[in-house]
Amino acid sequence: MSPQQFVNNAVFWVEVEKIKPNPYQPRRDFDESKLQELADSIRMYGVLQPLVVTRKEVTRDDGSLFVEYELISGERRLRASKLAGIREVPVLIRQGEENDREKLELAIIENLQREDINAVDRARAFQRLVLEFGLKHSEVGKKVGKSREYVSNTLRILDLPDEMLTALAEGKINEGHTRPLLMLSDRPQEQQTLFKEILYKRVTVREAEAQARRIAVERARKKEFATDPELSALEEKLRESLGTRVKIERGESGGKIMIDFFSNDDLRTILSLMESNKPKSPTEMLDRHAEAQKAAEIPSAVLDDRTKVEKETEENTELYSVRNFTV
Repeated sequence: MSPQQFVNNAVFWVEVEKIKPNPYQPRRDFDESKLQELADSIRMYGVLQPLVVTRKEVTRDDGSLFVEYELISGERRLRASKLAGIREVPVLIRQGEENDREKLELAIIENLQREDINAVDRARAFQRLVLEFGLKHSEVGKKVGKSREYVSNTLRILDLPDEMLTALAEGKINEGHTRPLLMLSDRPQEQQTLFKEILYKRVTVREAEAQARRIAVERARKKEFATDPELSALEEKLRESLGTRVKIERGESGGKIMIDFFSNDDLRTILSLMESNKPKSPTEMLDRHAEAQKAAEIPSAVLDDRTKVEKETEENTELYSVRNFTV
C-alpha cells in the first residue's frame, strides 16, 4: 500500500478545535434537540462513524508550520461532539479534494443520502452547482443520483416568495404543496390566499391542487367575462363581500353562484356576512382560524396525501409545466 493510499484509508484522531466547517455545506438548519440527542449518544458511545476532512499545512508569520483540517462531511457529528465536550474525533483524510465544487458535491450527496437536508437548502445547493460551477441540470442529476427532471423541479421551488420558502424550510408546509403554489406565480393574490389556507387550515396536497385547478379554470372563463364585464364585476364584488372564492356560471336561462367554504364555521360566517352585508377579506377569515389550528397542529408530512407511487412519478416529471397541469 502506498503512503497516499494509507492516508486515504486510515482513521486518525484529530482535535475538534482544529477542524474548520465546510464553507460549502448546503445545510443551514440543524435541529438543536436532535443535536443534543446525538451529543448524549456520543458522550456514552463515542463517534461511531469517522468524519471526512481534508488536511492542509499552513505557514505562520514566524515561518513555522501548523496543520488545519477542513470538514467535507459530518457536520452534525462535529457539532454534537463539541456539545458533548469530546476533545478528539475520528477522521478520514481525503487527499486531492481542494476543488471547491467537489466539496459542495460531497456535502450535498451526504445530506441527500441521509435525507438530512430540507427542500429549500437542497434547491439552493443545486443552484450553486449550476450558477457557480456551470453544471447543467442533467449533470447535477448525475452527481447526486437523481434525474434531470428532479433537479429542474427542485430548482423551481426557489421561484416561491421568501415567506413560503421559510415555511417550507421550517416544515410548516409540505414539498408537495409547492406545485399548486407555483402554478399561481402569475396571480400573487390567489397564491397568497392558497398559502394561508395551507398554513392555517392544514389543506392537503390533493386539496391544494384541486383549488389551483379551479383557479386555472377561472382564467379560461375570463374570455367569457370579456364579453360581459358586468358579470365579472359582480363576481369580484361577491368575493370581496364574502371573503372567499366565488364563481358565477351563466346558463341558458339564469345561472348559479358557487361559494367556496372549508368548514361549518366558514359556512356560518358566510351566512352572517350575507345577513349583515359586512365586507371581510380572505386573509381576515383565515387568520380567525389560526389560533384554533395551532392548538391542534398537524405535521406537514401528514398533509401530503399522495401515494408513494404518485410522489415518485411526480419527482421525475416536469411538474410545473402548464401543459402537465390538467384543467
